[in-house]
Amino acid sequence: MRITIRPGDTLWYYSQLFGIPLPLLLDSNPSLNPNVITAGSEVQIPGFISVGYTIKSGDSFWKLANERSISIDAILLLNPAVNPNQLQPGQTIGLPERVTSRIIEGKVNYNSSRFQEDLLALAEIYPFIKTEQIGESVMGKPLTELRIGRGDRVIHFNASFHANEWITTPVLMTFINDYALALTNGEAIRGVQTLPLYNFNTLSAVPLVNPDGVDLVLNGPPQSVRDEVIELNNGSMNFDGWKANIRGVDLNNQYPANWEIEQARKPQVPGPRDFPGEAPLTEPEAIAMAELTGSRQFDQVYALHTQGEEFYWGYLGYEPPVSAELAEVFERVSGYQSIRYIDSHAGFRDWFIYIYRRPGFTFELGSGVNPLPITQFDKIYQDMLGVFLVALYRR
Repeated sequence: MRITIRPGDTLWYYSQLFGIPLPLLLDSNPSLNPNVITAGSEVQIPGFISVGYTIKSGDSFWKLANERSISIDAILLLNPAVNPNQLQPGQTIGLPERVTSRIIEGKVNYNSSRFQEDLLALAEIYPFIKTEQIGESVMGKPLTELRIGRGDRVIHFNASFHANEWITTPVLMTFINDYALALTNGEAIRGVQTLPLYNFNTLSAVPLVNPDGVDLVLNGPPQSVRDEVIELNNGSMNFDGWKANIRGVDLNNQYPANWEIEQARKPQVPGPRDFPGEAPLTEPEAIAMAELTGSRQFDQVYALHTQGEEFYWGYLGYEPPVSAELAEVFERVSGYQSIRYIDSHAGFRDWFIYIYRRPGFTFELGSGVNPLPITQFDKIYQDMLGVFLVALYRR
């Protein structure tokens, strides 16, 4: 919600008026100098929207404010051109309304179009969430990172490296929505106060690493590459088994962490799954994630996959001791099985541990056959909620 600054107003006053923590207000308006704000400038108030209202006979700002438990001054700020003493029936004004429920619906087929719509909605209501395009997919779809927080400790989550594991994207987006909702409403999540997490951490998320592949699974082949993709899929129009990007390269087999081992034992040609490419980091999606990691220097990474209700956290002994401590807590809060080592190389998490010697985790959400049915969404989200919180809470 946008309001216009009046002479004498301060961001601190707006923080008190709307009940929004000052750090969120400052981060929602990075171009404003909080010590010298200029009358006539625009301020974004996170966690609020303006709702149109038609004046009825007998209405007054006092009456409307009292009915909605909001301040008269909040209504005045939103309607600077309206004379509150001369309201006319039929006149339209804006009323500030606090957002108190999710705007993201996770229990749907969550393709790249839905993701982009939700990104815009989140950025509008929660402008302290920063979005940045980090690259493009093979077909030119944007790869987007979201960042939340002002801390030096950078914790990264990603989802949908694999196309038919797309349910991981709405799971991650739902947590981001719930986190922002709790921050702007001063609420705890499972007893954990969120503002200290915001001040201590920066949460980085790339919720849709493989948009072309996800759209292929959910929507079928795009006309521009229809014949090529069907041929890679052995002539089938059923893409439920497709994990790769649109070129038939498995993005989670693309990283230079003993890539040669995977190259020797995995398929030698592009296809629905497991082909590691002709060399490491040939695909734009994998390159974008590697470059982002180098730029942000993540303290921890969490890759969301499906399925198996287990998680992996070691790689050839390169993982630091704190990984074992975290794994013990994650096992307890999620109910998932902790597995230190698996016979796997060239994955994003493998590479992160191998190069940076920092904690990295791969979570296999849910159980069954990919793509998992959306009916598992609620259970998966509740299983993972403790993991999200512990990742941000544990030092």
